[in-house]
Amino acid sequence: MLLTEREIDIPGPPLLSATADKGVLSYFEQAIGEHFSGDEIPVRFVVTQSDSKGYHCELGVLRGIDDLPVPPPRAIFEFSRREVENTDKFNAVMVVPTGIGAEIGGHAGDACPAARLLAGVCDTLITHPNVVNASDINELPENGLYVEGSVISNLLMGTIGLQKIRANRVMLVIDKHKEKRISERTINAASAARAALGLDCPLVVEVDPPIQMSAEYSSSGTAVGRVEGLERICEVLRLHRSEYDAVALASVIDVPWEFHTEYYKRNGEMVNPWGGVEAMFTHAITMLFGIPTAHSPMYGSFEIANLDLRVVDPRMAAETVSMCFLHCILKGLHRSPRIVSDKMVFTHPGVLTAADISCVVIPDGCVGLPTLAALEQGIPVIAVRENRNRMRNNLEELPFRPGKLFIAENYLEAVGIMTALKSGVALSAVRRPLEGTKVTSESVRSRIEESAKVDGTATVA
Repeated sequence: MLLTEREIDIPGPPLLSATADKGVLSYFEQAIGEHFSGDEIPVRFVVTQSDSKGYHCELGVLRGIDDLPVPPPRAIFEFSRREVENTDKFNAVMVVPTGIGAEIGGHAGDACPAARLLAGVCDTLITHPNVVNASDINELPENGLYVEGSVISNLLMGTIGLQKIRANRVMLVIDKHKEKRISERTINAASAARAALGLDCPLVVEVDPPIQMSAEYSSSGTAVGRVEGLERICEVLRLHRSEYDAVALASVIDVPWEFHTEYYKRNGEMVNPWGGVEAMFTHAITMLFGIPTAHSPMYGSFEIANLDLRVVDPRMAAETVSMCFLHCILKGLHRSPRIVSDKMVFTHPGVLTAADISCVVIPDGCVGLPTLAALEQGIPVIAVRENRNRMRNNLEELPFRPGKLFIAENYLEAVGIMTALKSGVALSAVRRPLEGTKVTSESVRSRIEESAKVDGTATVA
C-alpha cells in the first residue's frame, strides 16, 4: 500500500454559483471523483489556492485498498447534517492544519498558549496534535480533547461522535532502527510515561523491515510526503487489535540532510518538513481502524541527533531539547476520546457530536474539510488573520450564511468573538459607531390582493 500526495486543479465557475443547488461538499466530491482509480481513496483534502479561474486542491491518496486487512473505510466526503444545535454547553474546535507553515502552530507546539486562551471561554476545546505537540511537552488544557486531525473533520461532517474516557491502553509501534540505541531510547521514553504519567502501555512493537516515510513539498510550498509499506503497520494493528485502544507511532522520516540544520537556521521562514507526511500517515491509520492515533519522528542517526544547532527560534526550541519527540503524543493519547461511529449512541449524554459544536477557529485562508463542513452545518467559523500561512483563499467568497463567518485579527480578538457568541450578543452592538435601525415599509394588502387574483380566492376585506 502506498500513501502519496496528488495535486488537482478544478476549474471555475466561482463556488458561490456552483454550489447553489448541490452544496459545497458535493461540488468538491464530484469534481475530484474522476481523478481516482478503483483501488485508490482520498484520505486528506485541502484547497491551497482559489481565484476566478478555479481551485488548486491537494489530496493525500491511499493506493492499494484492494489489499486492505480491514473493511473499506468511510468516504471522507460522507456528510450528515445536524438537525439542531445544543446550546447548554459552549464547545469549540481549534484547528491549525499541519504542514502549511502557520505563523502560530506551524513549528513545535507553539499554538499551545493560544489553545489555552481559547479553552478559557469554552466548556470543551477540541483540538489536534499539531496544536499542542511539542516533543517532550504537551500543554493540552484541562478541558481539552486531543484527537487526530481527520477525527475533527468527521466530527464536523456529522459522521462520528466523541466519548470522553478515563484512560486508554496505548500501544507503541516503532521502526526497528538500524542504530539500536535509538530504538532503546524510544522504548525508554514509553517506560518513562508508564512510570511518571501512569500510562497503560501494554506493548511496544518493533516493525522489521520498517516502513519508508519521506517528506516532500507541494507546488504551494506546503509539507506533504510519501509512505510506503503501510500494510506492515496495518497487519500489526490487526493482529493486536484486542490489546489497545489507541496507537502511538514512531518512525524515521527521510529528508535531505541539509533540512536538519536549515529549518532551525531560517527562524520560521521554512515550513516544517516533517509534519505534512505525519498528518497523511495518521489520517490513513485513523480512517482504516477508527482509533486515536498520533505520530512522532525518530532520529535517522546519532549523527543527526548530535548536530550543534545553537540557540534557535523559541517556536521550535522544544524539538532541539528532545531525543525521542514521543512524550507529547503519549500524553495526548492517554486520554484521547473514544471515536463513536454508531449513530444510535449519538444521543447519549456523554457523547459530543456536530450538534454540540458552537464554533470553529482556524487560521485565515484555510479551506479544508473542517471549514467546508462547518459551512454546511451552519457552525460559526472564526478565521484568525494574524496566523499567516501558505493557504491562498478568501473565505469571504465561500457561501457562508449571514453571521457565520468572522474574521479576527488575532487570537485575543477571537476570544472576544467567542464570548459574544456564547453570550448571544451581536458583535455590532458593542462596536461604534452603531448603525441606525433599518426600517422598511411593505404594502402587505396589495400583495395579498394580487395573490388572491392569481389563486382565484377572495380578497382581503
